[in-house]
Order: sequence, then C-alpha cells, then structure tokens
Amino acid sequence: MANLLEKLGIGLPLIQAPMAGVSSPALAAAVSDAGALGSIGVGATDAPGAEKMISAVRAGTARALNVNVFCHQPPSADSPIESAWLTRLQPEFEKFGARTPQQLKQIYRSFVEDDAMLRLLRDARPTVVSFHFGLPSSDRIQVLREAGITLVASVTSIAEGRLAAAASVDAVVAQGYEAGGHRGVFDPDAHDDRLGTMALTRLLVRELNVPVIAAGGIMDGAGISAALRLGAVAAQLGTAFIACPESDADAGYRAALMSDAAHHTVMTRAISGRPARCLRNKFTTFGSDVPDRQIPAYPLAYDAGKALNAAAKSVGDSGYGAQWAGQGAPMARALPAAQLVRTLAIEMR
Repeated sequence: MANLLEKLGIGLPLIQAPMAGVSSPALAAAVSDAGALGSIGVGATDAPGAEKMISAVRAGTARALNVNVFCHQPPSADSPIESAWLTRLQPEFEKFGARTPQQLKQIYRSFVEDDAMLRLLRDARPTVVSFHFGLPSSDRIQVLREAGITLVASVTSIAEGRLAAAASVDAVVAQGYEAGGHRGVFDPDAHDDRLGTMALTRLLVRELNVPVIAAGGIMDGAGISAALRLGAVAAQLGTAFIACPESDADAGYRAALMSDAAHHTVMTRAISGRPARCLRNKFTTFGSDVPDRQIPAYPLAYDAGKALNAAAKSVGDSGYGAQWAGQGAPMARALPAAQLVRTLAIEMR
C-alpha cells in the first residue's frame, strides 16, 4: 500500500486538501513542487474553468496534481422550502441594502452528470482525480481508470469506505468529523456517527484492502506522524494551508482564521445546504437554530449564501463568508506554501 506514494511520484506523505475558495492553482503548484501532492477543487466551476485551473497549475510545476470533483446527487426543487428560506434571509439582506433573490439556482453541476467535465479530465489526465460527496457511476470510473488516472474517494464511515473499495478506487480519504469544509457524507440526510479522524483512520485501515489517507484536524508534523502510525499512507491537510499567501482566501477569511473564531468552529448547513465546518461567524450564528429540514438542498442554498456574502462584503462586512476551517484552526501558520511543506517535513522527522 505504501507504493501509492511512489505511484504518484511524491516524496512526502502529505496532500494539500482541495478546499474550494482556498486551493488556487498557485497553491497547488507550490505544494507539488515542494514534494507533496497539490490539489485543486473544480466542483465550483465548469469544464472550461477547470481546464484553465489545470493549465495554470501545469504552468507552475510538472509534478503530480490532484483534481477534486463533487459527486452529490443533483437536487430536486422544493419550492415551499426554498421560498421560506428566502423569506427567512430577507432581513439579513436588508441589513446591507440588498434585494433578496427571487429564486434559487443550481449554481454547481455534479460530476455524476457532467459529461464535459468527464471528457476534460480524461483528456487532461491529472495524476489523481478525487471524489467528494459520493461516487460517480462505474462507467465514469472506468473512463478515468482507462486514462491512467489514480482515483481517490473521501469517506466518513466504514460503510462508505466499503462502497468506495467496491468501486475499485485506489485509495480512500478518511475524513474525520473535525475536518474543515464540506463533510463528505454520501447522504447528508442519513444518520452520521461523526467519527473522528484517528478512530476512522484506524477502523478503515483494519477493514479495507486499499490505502487510507487521514484527513481532519491535522495541522503539523506530529499530527501527520500520528496518522502514519495508525496505518495511514499519508495525511491530507486543508486548514493548514488557508493562511498561505498563495491561497485564495480573502482578507476577511484570513483575519477570522487568526482571531478567536479559530477556537470555535461549527458544523453548519445554513451557508451551502450541506454540513460543513466553518469558523463561527454571523452566518453560522444566524443558522444555528434553523432545523436542517428547513434549509434547501445543496447547492441551491449556496446560491443564496453567496449572494448574502456578496451583499455583506459590499459594505465591508466579512461575517457571512464560507470561512471553512477544521478544529485544528488555532494552529494555522501564515507561511508560503513551500516553506510550510518543508516545515511539516522537518516536524515529522
């Protein structure tokens, strides 16, 4: 199983997580060039946008690249819930002199039905394609496999791990409940045991016959080493890279990460419609008392969330952003990506 790193051509058991809104091509290129695996997330763009991102990474490095796609089930419209949600949000928009959207749109297309994205990845042949929120169909997996691409799937439970292994992925990411960003549960409405990173990693190592990558709450070399001792072949870090100058995090996000909010991350659906761990801010507080069933599905709710954040930012209020971060956020360091990778390697040793 340790041969996975050799197959990917990376010298360090470290993967930079493809956090949307953070994982820029410049960040991915810097991480890969430093000997780890850089990643970009293309779940929030279309095939032409993804092509530009991949080209930008390749302009910065000839080393391995992970491209992450979202495999959520496309949402079904629910007009009563969507209308009620917009009504609930109206006072928030009015605070900033903005009009509430009249309807919600599906702003992101799932990879499970995006043929253009499939063709792009088949032709671009990134080293790795990783799946979040579930798995694509077997025929899509076969197309990527025939292109020589290594396939990785995020899982949050043993049951999901078994499904991923049965789909013949090359590795699974054990995403613990403490991880920042969107929780990778296949079914957001099903019961969630909320397993932590270390317990989940060890359970999957014992249960599955595929390599396991640990993710969630890992911020330094000691955390990486702990994951490796439990049998993981690598660790995936996302929050650790938010403060890097190459990341796409805006000034408000960076300031919040370095504030007391880093000690108070919360899991919320209010921003996007799916559970995601975020720095506590005005948006998470607003959504804290709203039952999940009253929030529209992903990515419909995200359409309103982005509009509200834009309205707030237009008057200098950064408290409504998707400021994703894991429970290790207080350990974030504002270092250039290559320097952070080198520092993590030294800490591991």
